[in-house]
Amino acid sequence: MKHQTLRPFPNDFLWGGSTSAYQIEGAWNEGGKGPSVQDTKTIPSDTSDFKVAADHYHHYKEDVAMLAEMGFKTYRFSIAWTRIVPDGDGEVNEEGIQFYDNLINELLKHRIEPLVTVYHFDLPAALEEKGGWSNRATIEAFVRYCGILFDRFGDRVKFWQTINEQNMMILSAGAVIGGGATTMKETYQQNHHMLLAQARVMKECHDKLPDAKIGPAPNISTIYPKTNDPLDIQAAQTFNAVRNWLYLDMAVYGRYNNVAWAFLEANNATPDMEPGDEETLKSGLADFIAFNYYSSGTVEYYPLEEETDSVEADQQKGQGVPGFFRQVEHGALDKTEFGWEIDPEGLRITANDIYSRYALPLVITENGLGGRDTLTEDGKIHDTYRINYLRDHIKQVQLAITDGVELFGYCPWSAIDLISTHEGFRKRYGFVYVNRSDFDLKDLSRLRKDSFYWYKDVIASNGENLA
Repeated sequence: MKHQTLRPFPNDFLWGGSTSAYQIEGAWNEGGKGPSVQDTKTIPSDTSDFKVAADHYHHYKEDVAMLAEMGFKTYRFSIAWTRIVPDGDGEVNEEGIQFYDNLINELLKHRIEPLVTVYHFDLPAALEEKGGWSNRATIEAFVRYCGILFDRFGDRVKFWQTINEQNMMILSAGAVIGGGATTMKETYQQNHHMLLAQARVMKECHDKLPDAKIGPAPNISTIYPKTNDPLDIQAAQTFNAVRNWLYLDMAVYGRYNNVAWAFLEANNATPDMEPGDEETLKSGLADFIAFNYYSSGTVEYYPLEEETDSVEADQQKGQGVPGFFRQVEHGALDKTEFGWEIDPEGLRITANDIYSRYALPLVITENGLGGRDTLTEDGKIHDTYRINYLRDHIKQVQLAITDGVELFGYCPWSAIDLISTHEGFRKRYGFVYVNRSDFDLKDLSRLRKDSFYWYKDVIASNGENLA
């Protein structure tokens, strides 16, 4: 292979990091906030809940100062719906507005561009009691909530993301979206309502904030066939459509992907359409694509006669539908200690796949390694494994840019330690260590990991110094 001359990162490249409200803020019942589905769900006994999290609500100035010290150009965070509208569709909570006003102003003071996700897994519990996303009234509540955000923060926020990892919520069969879907049909009816809500919100953003940009925020991973057997290749095409392209075709073109729709038809899971739905879906389209990437996936054909009991699935493993596909191990990739495969080259492939299909600017809004960090007696955290993971992925980001992909930002997960959705505080992702464990809050002090200093050098050199 010939040596490829790398293109440099753009001068205005947005280096940053990501968090979500329910995983970092804490203060779950302070400042007028109402409960979300994350506050009311059953937490496994071996992990911590989200009530205190990293206590960012009380530490935001200190936290933003640390992001600024690293040189962040952007910070991708989410706004908690129930901090703005505690019951989802009622009165506006001015204390919640004030918190995000303060956070946004603090970021701008440090010349950090806010990149705001409006919805990250935290449906108001009051709306779940009314049926969640199975209830079309939730569409109206969501559009109203987002309108409030645009009115209150749109003078300062120029980049908006709609729904974080909608595809992962749907593939986990309603486990985190509320509404208690029990069938594939009901799950994809919820999905349809979320897609309608997203389209209306993107249109409202364009109408209210003509200078702002808005896009979806799915988890996109290229899917490999296990072998070169045509059945495995077809399985990979189908899972790519169901996992990835359904969501991006809708955000970019306002229509369902044909392969994904055929899959839904075969499983008696096509959503019921109401008059005007097709027009609504085409009325609000994305300006850019934000995507989260942790690993690629591998599938093989799943014969009907081999149907087995379902296995526990998450974002990266365990998905399967008899007659179509099932996820399997790649076989040649290393894994994190929590079992996720590591495939930096897959990030380049994924970025190329997305850009080739849609030709919209891309920003990576999650990418990172979760591990059990150890605090040494002298207050250090030597997370060389995280540095290695991020270095390998940033190299592939530059290769994607060299391939011609219009990539304008990179925001690893996570800026600061927060609670993992599945593994609590024992699984850490951040550049900044938060001194607490699952069941001991300790002093919640912030400590710089080795990766903090490494990423600071990466940003200062605009990606040239990855050593």
